[in-house]
Amino acid sequence: MSYFLGLDLGTSAIKCILVDNNGLVIGSHSVEYPLQQPHPGWAEQEPEDWWNATIEGIRALLAKTNTAGDAVAGIGFSGQMHGSVFLDEAQQVIRPALLWCDQRTAEQCAYIESTVGAAELGRLTGNRALTGFTAPKVIWLRQHEPEHYSRVRHLLLPKDYVRLRLTGAFGIDVADASGTLLLDVANRSWSQTVAERLAIPLEWLPPLFESGDVAGHLLPEAASLTGLAAGTPIVAGGGDQACGAVGVGVVRQGIASVALGTSGVVFVHDDTYQVDEAFRLHSFCHGVPGKWHRMGVMLAAGGSFQWWRNHFAHEEQERARQEDTDVYEILTSEAATAPLGSEGLLFLPYLSGERTPHPDPKARGAFIGLNLRHEKAHLTRAVLEGITFGLRDSLQLIRESGIEVSELRVSGGGARSPFWRQMIADIFGIPVVTVNSTDGPAYGAAIMAASGVLQEDITALCERWIRITDRIEPNAENHKQYEAYYTIYRGLYGTLQHTFHQLSDLAGH
Repeated sequence: MSYFLGLDLGTSAIKCILVDNNGLVIGSHSVEYPLQQPHPGWAEQEPEDWWNATIEGIRALLAKTNTAGDAVAGIGFSGQMHGSVFLDEAQQVIRPALLWCDQRTAEQCAYIESTVGAAELGRLTGNRALTGFTAPKVIWLRQHEPEHYSRVRHLLLPKDYVRLRLTGAFGIDVADASGTLLLDVANRSWSQTVAERLAIPLEWLPPLFESGDVAGHLLPEAASLTGLAAGTPIVAGGGDQACGAVGVGVVRQGIASVALGTSGVVFVHDDTYQVDEAFRLHSFCHGVPGKWHRMGVMLAAGGSFQWWRNHFAHEEQERARQEDTDVYEILTSEAATAPLGSEGLLFLPYLSGERTPHPDPKARGAFIGLNLRHEKAHLTRAVLEGITFGLRDSLQLIRESGIEVSELRVSGGGARSPFWRQMIADIFGIPVVTVNSTDGPAYGAAIMAASGVLQEDITALCERWIRITDRIEPNAENHKQYEAYYTIYRGLYGTLQHTFHQLSDLAGH
């Protein structure tokens, strides 16, 4: 029996899973590492922490599963997107990496759009300049740390730095490269136009691969550290969103996914490259060779529910401790006692600002329609309905772009609730399914590893390994009622935008 190792280098930890050649996960292990926030809005990590965690995670997983290193036939990487790892001529890290959630580059984003041209930037890269992306971080380094910038000879994303340490080879997949603002996404090549206008040397950028391409082989010294066999092939892998979509089988037209984590992501496979004219959706290369995807990102999906739990569910948290159960199960059970629409109560989930469809860091959350009849159950249900309406906004943009979605695959913490899955089906008006794979991006990385080693198509592997475990059909009457509420919800941001900005400015942030 041979195995495939899937590694997901996240923001807080690396998750390592071992998958057999039938797609069965036989073990997993995670290792955490710290996040540095030296100033408000900044987010950095030490690449050496990723490296040490990777070594520890692989060794622990092999030991936990009693697996010999030479039984691992291939390795795939998923990773947090957009982060900037700056290396000098000797391939040494120059400074801590700037992460996807770092917000220091608003001025640099404006500079990029004015220098390249917003329309030209969008046409080439599929996106507008956002603070999380990579290119603005390079400009920031040039403007604020010229002594560091002068030493830069290589620019890598997080997972690609760890793979460099494992293999000695530079490389990046086109899916992750799509989030740099330096890729010509339609042609799956570095954009000479954008790089030249921003004066970023193309020679700093690594060679490009498709996700299932073998991008290097394990060095003897890395093999000794990890317990794996020297020469083990490592594929290029992908960014966490592309890997997560592959991990639940979103590899054909008509299938979309909703990832219900702290943020919420609506992801749809696309056979062709198309750009939302207002750049409200992201257009990236997919982890499936020769395909693309479009994606809407909601900043506080599960994060809104977590906020509600932390501050307004103390009784439920105590009950969960006493009964040894999940507090979210208690909250969703209470929400189910309130009627659809929460008796005329709506919740705007913009607690962290918003990205899709309103790229507005000053957007704010709100309850609209409160009256004396409303109890905690109504408010809890309104929070869940508001989050789902916010996700529906991304589906609307996808539909308006000409892609019809016939099935929604839901993953993440929120997917565990049958009540919430039914609500999603009713609000979206399409069937909601869950699948047997629950390891997210790490599982997608393992599929990519198997594709590269076995020379088997990623789509075919997904169809062989991934099975639907539950399917919920929308309730037609509920969908009709929700449409009326959703119409009101869609108008609220425009009505309240000016008020949000006034309040944000008054509060000083």
